[in-house]
Amino acid sequence: MVTYVGAVVLAKLVIQVAGRKLKAVRPLLKWLTLALVLFVIAARPVPSLAASYHVDALHGDDRNDGLSAQRSWKSLARLRDFALKPGDAVLLAAGSVWREPLVIRRSGARGAPIVFSRNGEGPRPRIDAGGIAENAIEIVNAEFVSVSGLEVTNSATVPAIRRGVLIAAEDMGVARGISVSDLYIHDISGSNTRKDNGGIIFRATSTRVPSRFEGLTIERNILWHVDRSGIAGISDQFSRARWFPSRFVVIRDNYLEDIGGDGIVPRGTDGALVEHNIVRHASGRAGGYNAGIWQWSTDNTLIQLNEAAFTHGVFDGQGFDSDFNSRDTVLQYNYSHDNEGGFLLLSTPATRDDAVNLGNTGTVARFNVSRNDQIRIFQLAGASNARIERNVIHVAADAEVQMVVATQWQGWSSNILFRDNVFAVAGTARYGREIGRDGGHYLMGSGFAPAADISFSGNRFLGRHLDPPKDRDGAWHERHRAPKADWNVPQFDPARPDGFDTYLARHRDWMMTMLARELGQAPRLDKPKLMGPIQARRPLTTLTLP
Repeated sequence: MVTYVGAVVLAKLVIQVAGRKLKAVRPLLKWLTLALVLFVIAARPVPSLAASYHVDALHGDDRNDGLSAQRSWKSLARLRDFALKPGDAVLLAAGSVWREPLVIRRSGARGAPIVFSRNGEGPRPRIDAGGIAENAIEIVNAEFVSVSGLEVTNSATVPAIRRGVLIAAEDMGVARGISVSDLYIHDISGSNTRKDNGGIIFRATSTRVPSRFEGLTIERNILWHVDRSGIAGISDQFSRARWFPSRFVVIRDNYLEDIGGDGIVPRGTDGALVEHNIVRHASGRAGGYNAGIWQWSTDNTLIQLNEAAFTHGVFDGQGFDSDFNSRDTVLQYNYSHDNEGGFLLLSTPATRDDAVNLGNTGTVARFNVSRNDQIRIFQLAGASNARIERNVIHVAADAEVQMVVATQWQGWSSNILFRDNVFAVAGTARYGREIGRDGGHYLMGSGFAPAADISFSGNRFLGRHLDPPKDRDGAWHERHRAPKADWNVPQFDPARPDGFDTYLARHRDWMMTMLARELGQAPRLDKPKLMGPIQARRPLTTLTLP
C-alpha cells in the first residue's frame, strides 16, 4: 500500500512539473526530492521488526517464545508453521542434534533475508534425517533465504530417494536470493538409480507457472560420501519449447569427495558460474554415465579454476564434460587428473528434434591442464562448432591413451578446431574414430571421418603419436620426458572439516601458481554472461511469465 501511494504521489508531481515553466520548476523539485526520499524510506524493510529465534535440541522447550538462548525452542518442527518475517534469524545451538528435517517455506525480502545459522561454540548443529525424511533440509517455494554453518546427514541401511538439501521452486515463478553455504553434508544414502537425489539438489518444475531460480548461491560446502549426485540442478523447462532457465546460479568453493555418481551438474541455466570446486572420486557406485563436472541443457555456463580428479568408470568417466542442448559453454583454467575416462567429453545427439535440443554448439575449452588422465583425453560425440585451444596435456610414461577420438551419438561431431595445444606424451597417444565398442571402451580406426572438419593448427606434439592428424603449423618432437614440477596439490580430509576456509585459500593459490607455470601466463578469470533477446531460444512473446 505504501509503495502504491508513493508511486501515485510521484506521478502527480512529475505531471505538475512538466506542465509549468522553467522558473516555476525549482520549488516543485524540492517537494519532488522530499517525496522521493520518503518513498524510498517507506519501501525499505524495517530492521527493527526483525527478531532472532533460538532452537536448542538439548535445553529448549517448544512452549517457550524462542526469543533468547534461555527461552529456546526445542524442535525444528516448531519452525515449520511459525510466521517468520523478512530479516528474522533462526539460531541453531551448537552441539544440538535433531532427528527430523528442517523445512523452510517462509520468504525474506531483498536486503532482509531470513537467516538460518549456527549459534555458540562447539560442534556444528546437526540435522540427521536418518531415513526419517526424504530431505534433511528442504527449502520449498521460498526466497531470500540463507542457510549456513550446519552438519547434515541422511543415512540408512537401505538406499532410497534421499537428499541432504533440496531447494525447490514448484509453480512459483521466480525464486530469488537463496544462499546455501558452509554446510558439512555427509553420508547421504540416496538411490544410485536416479540423478535427482544426493547432496544438494536445486529443482525448478512447473505444471502451471514457469519457475526458475535467480541469484542462487551454493558455496563453501563439504560433501562427502553422497549418493547419487553431489550438487545438481533439475528442471523440466529445459527444451526449446519450454525454455525458462535459472539465472545467476553460482556454484563456488565446494569440496566433493566419494560421490556415487556425478559431481557437479547445473541443468536448465543461463549464465551459471562453476568456479573453484574440488571434485575427487566421483562415480564411485552409480551405474550408467557419469562425469566429474559438467552441464546439461544450458547457455553460457562458465566452468573455471576447478579440480576434477579420480573419477571412476569408463562409461564417460571424464573429469569434465560439455553436454546436451547447450550453447557457448566455456571451460577454462581447470585441472583434470587421474580420471579413468579421460579429460573432456563434448557430446549431444547429432540427429535431434530442434524443438527439444538445439545441439551442443559454441563450446570453448582453453587454458586447462590435464595430467595422468586415462583412456580418452578428448572425446567428440556429436557436438559441433567448438574450439579447443591452449591446453596442456601430460600423458604418463606407462599410459596409452586415445588423445582425440570421434565417437557417434546418433551421428558425428563437426567443425571442431584444436589450436595451440601442447600434447606432451611420455607414453603413447592415438587419434581416430570409433569403429566398435567393448562396453565403455571404444575400438579405434585411423582418421576422423565421418566426423567432419576436425582440424588442427599450431599444436605441439611431444613424444609418440600414432595416426596423428595433419597440422601444417604444428611442431613435432619424437622424444619427450616429463620435467620435474610441483604436482602436490593440497589435500583435505573431509572427516576433519575444521580449517576448510584455510584449505580453500591454499588450494586456490596452488592452482593459480601451477596454471601460470604450465600455461606461461597468469590466469585471468572471467565473469559469466547471459544470452541477449536476439539469442533467445524462442520469441519472448510465446512465454507466459509469472
